[in-house]
Amino acid sequence: MATRSSGIGRIVSAAKAKGAAVTDSISTRRSRHRRRAALAQQHRLHFELICKAMDDPALAAVLDTYETDIPLEKQRQFLFANALYINALYFHRIEALSKAELYGHLRIMCQNRVFREYWEATRHHRKSLPETSEEFLLGRMMDDLIQELADSDTDEWWVVGEPPSDPS
Repeated sequence: MATRSSGIGRIVSAAKAKGAAVTDSISTRRSRHRRRAALAQQHRLHFELICKAMDDPALAAVLDTYETDIPLEKQRQFLFANALYINALYFHRIEALSKAELYGHLRIMCQNRVFREYWEATRHHRKSLPETSEEFLLGRMMDDLIQELADSDTDEWWVVGEPPSDPS
C-alpha cells in the first residue's frame, strides 16, 4: 500500500508541476500580448501627436527643444524624421525586427541628409537617458553607424558598419 501511495503521490506531483508550467506559459504569453498592445497604443498616440505638431506650427513650437533656432519647415522635417525613427524602434520592440534588421533600416535612414541633421540636433536629448536603457544603447548604435558612414570611403553604403549579431 505504501508503494501505491508514493506512486500516486508522484503522479499527482508531476501533474501539479505540469499544470504550473502550463499556467506560467499562458501567463507569459498574456503578459507579452499586453505589453505589445500597450506599445501599439503608445505608438499610435505618439504618431498622432507628431502628426498634429507637423500640421500646426503652434503645436510644433511645444516640441522645439533644439539648442539652436530651427526654421519651421525644418522642424516639420525633424518631426517626421522622429516619427520614422520611432516607428523602426517600435517594430524592434514588438519583435517584428531583430536588432540586425533594425540596424539595416537605420542604415538606410542615415543616407538622408535631413535625418542626419535631425539626429545631430537631438543629440542633447539622448544625454539624459540612463546608459543601461535600451534606447540609450540603440542611440549609441546609431551614433556609431553615422560615424562609420561618414568615415567610409566607399559608395557602397549598404556594406558599411557591422550589424549586431544579437538576434534580439
